[in-house]
Amino acid sequence: MSADEQRPHMVAELELESSLDSVDAAENHAITAGQQAGLTEEEIFRFGYAVREAMVNAVVHGNRYNSNKLVLFRMFTGPGYIEVAIRDFGDGFNASSLADPLAEENLLSQSGRGLALIRAFVDELSVAPADGGGTAAILRKYVKAGTETPPEVSD
Repeated sequence: MSADEQRPHMVAELELESSLDSVDAAENHAITAGQQAGLTEEEIFRFGYAVREAMVNAVVHGNRYNSNKLVLFRMFTGPGYIEVAIRDFGDGFNASSLADPLAEENLLSQSGRGLALIRAFVDELSVAPADGGGTAAILRKYVKAGTETPPEVSD
């Protein structure tokens, strides 16, 4: 495999509004990429759901539905994986300071499970402060050998 084939290939780069329509659009991109990569039906559902949760976090908790703030959505493919990068322009937060969603006192909370679900549904998750403010989340899903990498996804 050449060095160019080893490098990640960007298949989508979108600036999305801070709206639930954008959450739907990002999830649909992830589902399409999963289908084209040959993921199983369950893997596609899980990957799409993880991307949806990360987008909800960006729109609701990060940008707080602020119509003046965008969410940056980028999707890459590489040898054996699909990666989604989502960045908001909110105040940022420290992921390690979140309460345990499985602790008894948190079981009936209406929120607080998003990152736990994302971690359960992707192979790798990184959440960190973004340069210049906000939060960046990177979700990676590995694709079994012998499957195609997803082609470019249109807007």
